Amino acid sequence: MIGVRLALVLFALYQLIQPASAESVVITERLHHLRVGAEREWSGFPATAESHELNRVFDANSNEGPGTLRLRQQDVKQNWEVRLNDKHLGLLRVDENDMIVYFDIPAGVLVDGENRLTVQQQGDKSDDVRVGETWIDTRPVSQVLNEATVEVSVVDAATQQPTPCRITILNNSGALQSPGCESSDHLAVRPGIVFTSTGQASFGLPAGSYTLIAGRGFEYSIDETMFTLESGETISRKLSIRREVPTKGYVACDTHVHTRTHSGHGDATVQERMITIAAEGIELPIATDHNSHIDHEPFARKMNVRQYFTPVIGNEVTTRTGHFNIFPVALGAKTPDHRSDEWKHTLDGIFATPSVRVAILNHARDLHGGTTPFGPKQFNDAVGENTAGWHMGFNAMEVVNSGATQTDVLQLFHDWMAVLNRGYSVTPVGSSDSHDVGRHFVGQGRTYIRCDDREPGNINVDQAVINFVHGKVMVSYGLLTEMKINGEFRSGDLAKVSGDEVVVELRVLGPHWVSADKIMLFANGELVREATIEPSDRSTQPAGVIWSDQWKLPTPRHDVHLVAIALGPGIESLHWRTAKPYQPDTIDPGTHVLGCSGAVWLDIDGNGKRSSARSYSEQVVMKANGDLDGLIRELAGYDGAVAAQAASLWQASGRSLLDEPTQRLLTQAEKPTQLGFKRYLDAWRECQLASDGR
Repeated sequence: MIGVRLALVLFALYQLIQPASAESVVITERLHHLRVGAEREWSGFPATAESHELNRVFDANSNEGPGTLRLRQQDVKQNWEVRLNDKHLGLLRVDENDMIVYFDIPAGVLVDGENRLTVQQQGDKSDDVRVGETWIDTRPVSQVLNEATVEVSVVDAATQQPTPCRITILNNSGALQSPGCESSDHLAVRPGIVFTSTGQASFGLPAGSYTLIAGRGFEYSIDETMFTLESGETISRKLSIRREVPTKGYVACDTHVHTRTHSGHGDATVQERMITIAAEGIELPIATDHNSHIDHEPFARKMNVRQYFTPVIGNEVTTRTGHFNIFPVALGAKTPDHRSDEWKHTLDGIFATPSVRVAILNHARDLHGGTTPFGPKQFNDAVGENTAGWHMGFNAMEVVNSGATQTDVLQLFHDWMAVLNRGYSVTPVGSSDSHDVGRHFVGQGRTYIRCDDREPGNINVDQAVINFVHGKVMVSYGLLTEMKINGEFRSGDLAKVSGDEVVVELRVLGPHWVSADKIMLFANGELVREATIEPSDRSTQPAGVIWSDQWKLPTPRHDVHLVAIALGPGIESLHWRTAKPYQPDTIDPGTHVLGCSGAVWLDIDGNGKRSSARSYSEQVVMKANGDLDGLIRELAGYDGAVAAQAASLWQASGRSLLDEPTQRLLTQAEKPTQLGFKRYLDAWRECQLASDGR
């Protein structure tokens, strides 16, 4: 028995490194670690790289006709050039995923005897990559990739009808395998990925063993099949997926969708984008190409996918000091001015654009054009204050951007809750910022808007926009978190509260291939309760529900906003892989999935308004009338968010928070007051250091 197992292992290893045909020449049988830059990019790479380039000499015969170079690549983020005998063959794909790619070798490039392959970066930007498992085949790429044929049909289990979907192709080493087909009127194709708008796909593959995975975005199950192909063989496979996540009454929206056609970068043509939108289950896509108003309506109709979604004209107004996604834009409207560095000028122009009611501040913690909008140089994250005096006139902000994730996955959520405490009405947003077909794909980050979703091709855009502006949303990046207060109030609502307790009903939703491990409840941005989610919790829940519970909280003494956020481990599977941080501040980051409920405001004071921490702090500071001892007494019973806002107002009036008498008095304050003042001062110091260039 042991001998049989050993033979199977040896055979598998042989298959892993064996060239695709007897007409092949092996260049390197393993992956090689290359690095440009002094420091390693991620802790998963060795401290020392093998080299800054791949340089391999090998023997071969000259090629009279076209041939093929086959190569495996991992974690590529910069432009790496592939050259054979100093002939440019192409660039590695800028894609962090593990994939098998192929390059055409023109006739006459190979010579009898010694030949040389080099892979080196075009530039000097820091990047760690792995490249290898490389060989040359004397046949053209089209022949290599079409040794055998797979015909795939994917159906919706509920209707047994073909459905748009994504098909992921993995070879026997788990890498994305390039298929022998190209994008068409119903396919969008990249290495290891075939999006189909019809549920049907036929493509070639080299002989070998493979796994196919079919899915349709966050709401659906996945199905998979494994098979081995012999040269010349044709096989058929039918896969079945079903809607698992209950999202009735919510529309799946991606507010940040690009194309190469109209933005000029990335790799998704507008035609491919229509297919990927349908295949990922996005029902309300916003076209946000840079400083352009693009109508996806004619493209959706031409690609025969209009029934799956309702397109909305938008724009990513891209300035040197920030990016703003806007919608809905009237057909034919003039684009707003994007040349100003002044937010007021930019936002005034945005809201003067016909039909526009939404301006989203995008990726506020990312550096673009020399500016990080919510960096400490101009933003105090304890109190949601723009210290440079910039006009905070946007009415939504990205808290999750799956194409540009943060090292601290909760950072932008804390920023958003601080902005709410400041008194601004701002909707939380999840988006993909997708420019690509497969790398950072459309709809991974998304926003669910409370709206009639029964006809995805005929969504009431006006109602969806109204509810979006009022915060009637949930944010999803692999999870959904539903919250209901006192049995009736949901995200975006002002909840009437009476009695000594507030009842909070929570559900964490997700498909079977996602898990959650923590649920947190915040009041005015402060953590008030959390729980660990165990794998066993799911066994008692219906399909699509990971965890549920009912929590009772003491009624706060003043108005607060409640927000629930669930977290889970990131997805490693290449059918829906979650990306490492876009601009990391550590070489050892984790990845996560998450879901956010949106905010429910508790109307404790009964005035029928959302009374913010800022508004309470203004009243408290006014009553104190310059007396710090009086201020501390007035803050008794208020939470740390109100105290932090009061500290901001106190310091803005010219009074010191750092002198010895002030610090001594604060030691006598209630704990929430002490914590609020400390939080403000810590953020203020960080702002001062950033302004001083330290």
